[in-house]
Amino acid sequence: MSNYIEYKDTIAFHPGYYIKEIIEDSGLTQEDFAKRLDTTPKNLSYLVRGEQSLSIDIAMKLSRMLGVSVSYWLNLQKTYDSLVAEFKSDEELASEKKTFEYIDYHYFRDNFGLPDLPRKVDEQIKCVREFLNVATLNVLKDKNLAVSFRSASDDLSVSNIVNANAMVQIAINSALKINAPKYDKKKFLEAVEYALTLTTRHNEFFPLIRKAFLDAGVIFVILPNLKNSGINGATKKVGSNVMLMVNDRRAYSDTFWFTLFHEIGHIINGDYGITFSHQVKGKEDAADLYAQNALIPTEEYEKFVMKGKFDEQSIRLFANEIERDPGIVLGRLQNDGKVTFNNSELSKALKHKYKVKVV
Repeated sequence: MSNYIEYKDTIAFHPGYYIKEIIEDSGLTQEDFAKRLDTTPKNLSYLVRGEQSLSIDIAMKLSRMLGVSVSYWLNLQKTYDSLVAEFKSDEELASEKKTFEYIDYHYFRDNFGLPDLPRKVDEQIKCVREFLNVATLNVLKDKNLAVSFRSASDDLSVSNIVNANAMVQIAINSALKINAPKYDKKKFLEAVEYALTLTTRHNEFFPLIRKAFLDAGVIFVILPNLKNSGINGATKKVGSNVMLMVNDRRAYSDTFWFTLFHEIGHIINGDYGITFSHQVKGKEDAADLYAQNALIPTEEYEKFVMKGKFDEQSIRLFANEIERDPGIVLGRLQNDGKVTFNNSELSKALKHKYKVKVV
């Protein structure tokens, strides 16, 4: 290791650089100088080569031996450390720019009030970094950053990983700002039953569910979808609470409620992580089954299917009988192959589209 570092047009000199010059000018060997300084030759050698920082003890001894103030020596170390930190920060920023290429800054500007900074990439990076509360955007490339990528396929791209982690960080940071009682599974199950009564109340369900879940220690967050995240939702333990996040990528009534109850299933099973839209087959079966049966009771659904009538009126009547939004019933029928997905008339008539507002 050198006792000075060159970076671009700047040089950072370690205190050892100056000590080496003093030793050479003194005419003493390094071993003799070390003895006079009351330290070991090995310790002095590390210092001269810039392999260890100048301690307060050595600074005091140099001050007494050479008649130069302690602060002089300590300031040399401080200046060196500051310059090295700037060099490393500059190198990290260059690396961050590559990660930032995967991120849509407009998402943060439009949804979370970050400033409009056209063509000012360095400032955009700084704003996103501080908003996400991370030391470097490069941590977003780590699949183990915050939660398990439990259902991710093996061909998950860097863009998927970066944007999925960014969404989860936003949700976690949002959850950390909210005071909630300790997670109570019994109360949460009661809140889930209450949530099932709200599927037809399209304009008011969110604050009602949010409060009911909050009382049970579950913090419910809805986020606008971040392009290329590829996720439907996520769950994570945050302190003594649980964070439940869904995005608006699947914002029609059937897919929204299924996604929500899919994530609820994960919480009930104690299986936290991210749910991806393109998932490995079989890894989400338990949560899928929970959501399916919670939204539409199995026995009633089987009786309805046996009748074989899936027109708008029949679907509405059945949905009314089980007290569910008709869009949820249509979505189940489509998923089971009873009604084709390209039946646009039924979808338009029965599926309600939600608009997400960040709160």
